[in-house]
Amino acid sequence: MLSFLGNVIWFVMGGVFMALGWLLAGCLMALSIIGLPWARSAFVIAGFALVPFGRTLIRRDILTGRRDLGTSGWGVVGNIIWFVFAGWWLCVGHILSALACFVTIIGIPWGWQHLKLAALTLAPVGTAVVSIREAEAFNPRA
Repeated sequence: MLSFLGNVIWFVMGGVFMALGWLLAGCLMALSIIGLPWARSAFVIAGFALVPFGRTLIRRDILTGRRDLGTSGWGVVGNIIWFVFAGWWLCVGHILSALACFVTIIGIPWGWQHLKLAALTLAPVGTAVVSIREAEAFNPRA
């Protein structure tokens, strides 16, 4: 129930605009055949940016137990290309949204979520969105 409430408030506190930004980035990347891998990452994270509470990000190689193209050295190259073409302006958008949330004390949790997403804009390739419960199975706290 708290995740639902958090997501409703998130929607109003800038989440919908940043999700649209991720969708726009994905559409721009999809215009070329070369940009399709980045478009996929952007679309997955657009869904996460729309309703982030109750879900988290995990590296795909940890989730599947094997490396793939996005989690290899090519993934690093992909993340660099992503940052140059789309990551920096999404990062700025999330930071500005976080600052707007931080203006009020009640908006601080949503501001922190924007900052987490700002960090994600640096390297989204090779990540997967999972529920908090599923992520805890891969990273149990001692």
